[in-house]
Amino acid sequence: MTARTLNGRNVLIAGGGKNLGGLIARQAAEAGANVAIHFNSESSRPEAEETLAAVEATGTKGVLLTGDLTHPEAVAALFADAASALGPIAVAVNTVGKVLRKPIVETTEAEYDSMFDINAKAAYFFIKEAGRHLVDDGAIITIVTALLGAFTDGYSTYAGGKSPVEHFTRAAAKEFADRGISVTAVAPGPMDTPFFYGQETPERVEFHKSQAMGGQLTQIEDIAPIVRFLATDGWWITGQTIFANGGYTTR
Repeated sequence: MTARTLNGRNVLIAGGGKNLGGLIARQAAEAGANVAIHFNSESSRPEAEETLAAVEATGTKGVLLTGDLTHPEAVAALFADAASALGPIAVAVNTVGKVLRKPIVETTEAEYDSMFDINAKAAYFFIKEAGRHLVDDGAIITIVTALLGAFTDGYSTYAGGKSPVEHFTRAAAKEFADRGISVTAVAPGPMDTPFFYGQETPERVEFHKSQAMGGQLTQIEDIAPIVRFLATDGWWITGQTIFANGGYTTR
């Protein structure tokens, strides 16, 4: 059986300009992959450009792409543009997400719609377009949340919006299996990034830390290697949600 590596393959990363997505992009390039780096808004362009420079410094090809992935036509354009720039895409990783901590009784319809558009709708159409565009023996990986295996106050629209992605993953794993495409989700614990801190008080941050090994939050360095594994040697894992959170929660 042919070994599955990233060397010489083309990888598309939604939300690939910074934080976890940026590290995944850098590690993919270090493994020999060409990388299409998606970023959402002009405010994040400088960080995306830094990631692109790091990718190109490895000697592989990189390209920056942008677009609002809550619009299916933008997702379709993303895959088409990535393939046009790099060639056929083998691995598609979706790190896009939005966090909101707010009581149900205070959540507006606009907030609900935004959370589900970003966390569920965008993920669905990303998986759809990956299924249409990926080469055989490819991989699709989506970042979800450890809150799929726990419940706490305030995160109804965040965990609720990520929950459908588990079923999207299972359904796609069955539908794409005959082409050798694995489809998985990775569920980190609360991550040590600006997305998390903006939602929590210092006291709650300490509580979340206390629930994992070593009294710490999940680091992006804990998750990126798992994504790389799922895209290569871990290809036989499909239709699964991988909880990687230092014991923050299990299921």
